[in-house]
This record gives sequence, structure tokens and C-alpha cells, in this order.
Amino acid sequence: MATAQLSHPVRIHKAPKETVFPSQITNEHESLIMVKKLFATSISCITYLRGLFPESSYGERYLEDLSLKILREDKKCPGSLHIIKWIQGCFDALEKRYLHAAILTLYTNSKEPEKVTEIYQFKFKYSKEGTTMDFDSSNTSFKSGTNSANIKRASVLMIRKLYILMQNLGPLPNDVILTMKLYYYNAVTPDDYQPPGFKEGVNSHFLLFEGEPVNLQVGIVSTGFHTMKVKVTTEATRVSDLENSLFQENNTAEIAHQGLDCDEEEEEYNNHVPSEKGTMVRGFRRW
Repeated sequence: MATAQLSHPVRIHKAPKETVFPSQITNEHESLIMVKKLFATSISCITYLRGLFPESSYGERYLEDLSLKILREDKKCPGSLHIIKWIQGCFDALEKRYLHAAILTLYTNSKEPEKVTEIYQFKFKYSKEGTTMDFDSSNTSFKSGTNSANIKRASVLMIRKLYILMQNLGPLPNDVILTMKLYYYNAVTPDDYQPPGFKEGVNSHFLLFEGEPVNLQVGIVSTGFHTMKVKVTTEATRVSDLENSLFQENNTAEIAHQGLDCDEEEEEYNNHVPSEKGTMVRGFRRW
């Protein structure tokens, strides 16, 4: 059933009560916790500000002065339960260091899932030792040793940029379908591996947009043990009022390699080759 898109305001608080991210990251376990929370917070931000689920599907947490809505189990909204299962499945693949990318796609025609309206890409890399912390955006760039304060700074900036982007995107069609597909590092991932909530998917070499797409680089956060990159692709007409200085834009007609970044293709194939066989979940319509 088609529904009108929700609109959620962002509230600012002077006295945060409960924070989102850990206060320090000194080892791989703490890094894994950080990346899990950053991933779950990002997915929650997207679904909340794009009006995909009702208010009852979210709890409240704080990131500095920003009030965040984090997905929680809501038996009245089956769609939100599906998303939580997807996140938990991604956690399993992250813990095993298998996950290369999680691609959240929104489309409108169940018979043509390759024709998408928005794509949210989350890419992951792993390192045994915490060596350097890198963050790069269109107006900020720095490198340092693995420092908890810098990691938190990069994470906060990523979430703030994601909030700005979500608030400035034009409305989605009334009837949209969500699906998620995962890709793995095939050098370490067993052939029969399927994380909880996922099944073996059918490869699609291209995802197509009906209109002109634009790629928006949200940011990269690296703890020295894990690196997470977030990128959004949507129709250019939805971002006509967005400040271009905040995001790196690159117009494309097709999103190649199952939606993964084309600019990293050579690097990926010279190192850990991501699996051509992905796993996916069946799409569902928003509530």
C-alpha cells in the first residue's frame, strides 16, 4: 500500500544523556563495536529522515548536541524488523571480516529491481594493526596516528553530513521497495556462507536510474583496524538545492560492478577481490 512520505524534524539538545559511540578505541574489539554502531546509526538516520518507518520504530540516542533516532524492534511495523535483521546479518559478516560492501537500494517496480531510485553504499576494509587514521572530504583532510578523539570527530562529521544530505533530498515516490545486497572478500569467505537474514542472490552487473544520477561522497572513517566508507547515489533532481561544497559529486549513467565504487576497482582487484556472488534479502515496501 502506498503511503505519504513522513517528515521528521531533527532536535538539538544542550545536555546529552546517552551517547552513541564508545569513548575510546585502543584495540580491534573496540574498533568493531565502533564500526557496528556507526553502521547501525547511519542506516537508522537514512530510514528515519527519509520517512520509511513510523516514530514508534525508533529509540533516542545522542551524538554531542544532536538527537538521533535509532531503529528498535517495533512489532507493529514489520518493515523495521526486516531492517534490524539485515543490520544483525551485517554484524555477523563484519565480525568474521567477510563483509566488503552492503548496498541498500530503493526502487519502485518489483518486476524491475535493477531500476533504482536511490542507492546507499557502505564499504568496509580491515587491518590487523591500528596504524593510521584517515578522513577525507571535499573541505577537510587530515592524517594522524590512531587517536580516539580524531576517530570520534570523523564519525560525528560523517553523521552530520548524512543528516544534512537526508534533510535536503527531495521526496521519494509514495510506493518504494527496499532491499539490501552484501558482497564479500572471496579470499576469506566460505562459498556457502550466508549471514542470518540473507540468502544467495542473483548477480546484476548494473543498477540503472530512470533519471540522471549523482554520486555524493558522505565520508570515510578509519580506526586503524576497520575502515567504513559511505556513499549515496540518487537522482540529480532530488539534490538541486544542496550545497555542492559539502559533497563530492560525480554524474554517472550506470552504477557498475553491482553498485560498488568504480574509482576503487583497480585497487580492490589488486588486493582482496570482492566476491562476485553476493547475498541479498527480499525487498519489502515501506510501511
